[in-house]
Parts: sequence; C-alpha cells; structure tokens
Amino acid sequence: MSVRRRTPNEPSYGVDAVERPIELAVVAHRAGLRVSVVRRYLALGLFEPCVRTSRGPLFEPGSAARAAKADRLRRDLGLNSAGAVLACELLDRIRELESRDSSRRSAHR
Repeated sequence: MSVRRRTPNEPSYGVDAVERPIELAVVAHRAGLRVSVVRRYLALGLFEPCVRTSRGPLFEPGSAARAAKADRLRRDLGLNSAGAVLACELLDRIRELESRDSSRRSAHR
C-alpha cells in the first residue's frame, strides 16, 4: 500500500485557515459513509492525518470529499476499495498535469 503525500497545491492548515482539521467521525459524516469505510480508505492511503493530537489524529476537511469520491468510483465503476483509491490518485495526477500544461501554454502566449 502506498502512502499518499500532500501535493504542493493542497491546502495546509495554519493560523489563517478558514476551516480547522476534523476528526475521522466528522470525515465519515460529511462523506455520508460509515466510519469503518473511511478507516479502510485511510488504511489504503487515500488521505492521511494533517495533525496528531492527544485525542487522536485530525484530518483536512477536504478528506471527506475525497472519501466520498472514492466511494462513488467504487460503487459506480464496480471497483474494489484499493482500485478506487488508485483511480483517485490517477485523477489527481491527470489534473496536476493538465494544470501544468495549461500554465505552460499561457506562459508561451
């Protein structure tokens, strides 16, 4: 299993953050999933904690949308959980490459 690393364009939560990191149960609630399903995606590296506290890990609020997206891919395309995580990673990579290509085209005009 691969561990997902934060890309340069992903938000980090500091002093000026609008939304604070959230607990795993909140990720699950916002994604409309059971906590056990979100834990499976966490174990597969779909997202990782952004902060560790004495009460447990906290996650970026965007983790909920990512979990919901993975679950839609799993359900709609008939993928297993690992396949859904891989599909999310590939979609992120495609988006990143398209953004780079768009930036290069803009720079050459």
